[in-house]
Amino acid sequence: MNLRDIHTPVLLDRCLDLLAPGLEHEGAVYVDGTLGMGGHAEAVLERFSGASLVGLDRDAQALGIARERLAAHAPRTTFVHTVYDGILDALAGTRADAILYDLGVSSLQLDEADRGFAYAKDAPLDMRMDQSADRTARDVIGEYDEASLRRIFERYGEERLAARYARAIVAERREASIERTGQLVDVLQRATPAALKNAGHPAKRVFQALRIEVNDELRALEDAIPAALEALAVSGRLVVLSYQSLEDRFVKRLFHEATQSSAPAGLPVELPEHRPRFRLVVRGAERASDEEIARNPRAKPVRLRAIERVGED
Repeated sequence: MNLRDIHTPVLLDRCLDLLAPGLEHEGAVYVDGTLGMGGHAEAVLERFSGASLVGLDRDAQALGIARERLAAHAPRTTFVHTVYDGILDALAGTRADAILYDLGVSSLQLDEADRGFAYAKDAPLDMRMDQSADRTARDVIGEYDEASLRRIFERYGEERLAARYARAIVAERREASIERTGQLVDVLQRATPAALKNAGHPAKRVFQALRIEVNDELRALEDAIPAALEALAVSGRLVVLSYQSLEDRFVKRLFHEATQSSAPAGLPVELPEHRPRFRLVVRGAERASDEEIARNPRAKPVRLRAIERVGED
């Protein structure tokens, strides 16, 4: 199996160009906070011969694949089994010169039917990125009350039929437990009004919400961005790839806060201690080109944001 063929990194060239200023010196430290199968990391190690990798991932299977893929660079690689908000512990006091967070579900997780991430494939309701974790999607569907299901479908899936779907799930499980993705899809399809059946797959947003809930993704992101900013060395850059609006809005807000002056309103001159410690590297969110989307459809929803540290605390 050619490991390069099973995963196509999104916005690879753009990420390399944005991260380059921090990686062009000997001894540079690159943190891949969502290592996955190592596509971005491999490109970094090949282009920047003086850089070393600290690769983080909660998925032990992905770490194993990345370790194999990056074997030629073994002396410059460190692998850590952790969620990306564990970046400070992983670095153990070392500053990072470049950090990448490629958020969301990985190609490995989507393509392995038994992981239960894809609504188009019948599989056990699992959705754990870390297979050693306790809570599964089956637990959420089987144990959460109607109000809780509605809340996560609304908050994490932005699903306008959240109440209807939550009610249908609770009614269905009174008759029989819902243990497989196919069963859940059937429930959602039956609960979808006929007028909306052609408005996208009814399971898309519900599955997104379940995945976020099972893996506590937004809580992790809430901690991960400030931790990454703290970990950056001066002139170091953080690049974040988001694939859903919830994540992107959160990253946008934190980046905005980090790049604002702390000077009191009306102060005639900004003192050095009030100057922002970070600056935006790109304005707004960048998207994949039509050409890249044609080659790799999973790049279609991506939003890229980047920030650079320009001063110490």
